[in-house]
Amino acid sequence: AALAEVDEFAAWQAAASNPAELRLRSGEVYKGWNFGANVSTAGEVVFSTGMVGYPESLTDPSFAGQILVMTFPLVGNYGVPGDDTDVYGLSKYFEGERIYPVAVVVAEYSFCASHFAATRTLAKWLEEHNVPGIFGVDTRSITKLLRTRGSTLGAVVVGKGTPTPAWDDPNLRNLVDEVSIKTPKSYE
Repeated sequence: AALAEVDEFAAWQAAASNPAELRLRSGEVYKGWNFGANVSTAGEVVFSTGMVGYPESLTDPSFAGQILVMTFPLVGNYGVPGDDTDVYGLSKYFEGERIYPVAVVVAEYSFCASHFAATRTLAKWLEEHNVPGIFGVDTRSITKLLRTRGSTLGAVVVGKGTPTPAWDDPNLRNLVDEVSIKTPKSYE
């Protein structure tokens, strides 16, 4: 079946049976539902105000170790393109070689993907990379909080009664080393 032929209501009902929360270290809790990987994780909560380009944002190494809150109200509607590369072996569609944020937070997720280049849904791509997503939360409220206080530690917790994972501050690690190539590459 084509990506656009998904029964969105059935997909939403299935997701609604798997609650998720964004828990901030400061005590705030934002309740929603899981899409993507069915795992809990922790990181630094940041936001992006990009209007399009979630595949590019999610593969941007600058988001390594972070829980990315996307402020655009609908995410997932055009799916995710394939892993095609150019003659130099560089991705045609992505900024990096993998998804760098540890989790994704969106207001509304579209289970139906419709774009000529889409080969999979955003949820499927996140599952492939073991990255959880949460939808159904007020991303504007989270963004206002982050703009006022600055980034904070948080966790995306999937499932009822799941304990919060240990807080993980990516700023205590050498992120440049983690996301950089280990040997130089020449392109001629």
